[in-house]
Amino acid sequence: MNNSVSNTARLLWAGLRALLVLTLVTGVAYPLVVTGIAQGAFHGKANGSEITSDGRVVGSSLIGQSYDLPLKKGQETPDADLRWFQGRPANGLGSNSVNTQYKLILSGATNLAADNKVLIQQVKDAKAAVVKDNSVPGYTVRASEIPADAVTSSGSGLDPAISPAYAGLQVHRVAARNHLSVGQVAKLVEDHTEGRTLGFIGEPRVNVLELNIALKELTKGS
Repeated sequence: MNNSVSNTARLLWAGLRALLVLTLVTGVAYPLVVTGIAQGAFHGKANGSEITSDGRVVGSSLIGQSYDLPLKKGQETPDADLRWFQGRPANGLGSNSVNTQYKLILSGATNLAADNKVLIQQVKDAKAAVVKDNSVPGYTVRASEIPADAVTSSGSGLDPAISPAYAGLQVHRVAARNHLSVGQVAKLVEDHTEGRTLGFIGEPRVNVLELNIALKELTKGS
């Protein structure tokens, strides 16, 4: 009987020691090492790929933002602030229905099929808005010039980048709204156009937040 109790106690103590060691190794040491390596080698990415402007964090290079005017009385959807470059439509965004204590932004795709009437109408409406918003005296946008990313949302609904074609389509409007030359704004787009990753992955793109920060700096000196 005493031997049985003694063996059980030894097994329990051995199990407890294993638990303590594994907890320290996998729950403390390993996370600290990984965090340290991440902070040392990939500091920016480890902290959310933050973008700063005027000494403060204004967003992430991985998450798209909206550039809208304040809501007018009776409005449910704000108008776009056309002084700024606009990102992709965010039709996939949902609303927080679980924890209503906080207003959360939910991302996601529309999950609508290509022949869905709702999606077709969204694209038609978006195309008409792109033509209307970006046509200025001396420059008229043709529907055939509008790239797909100007009228469709991404899978996340929060795509931070647009195609160089969509950025270029907005140049004349942005220049007119900010009293800048077309050449100045076109140069901004050119300077902020990134090529394919490693030369073959993905497509050329323009980060909208970074582009608008550069535009803000340019307007300060104009």
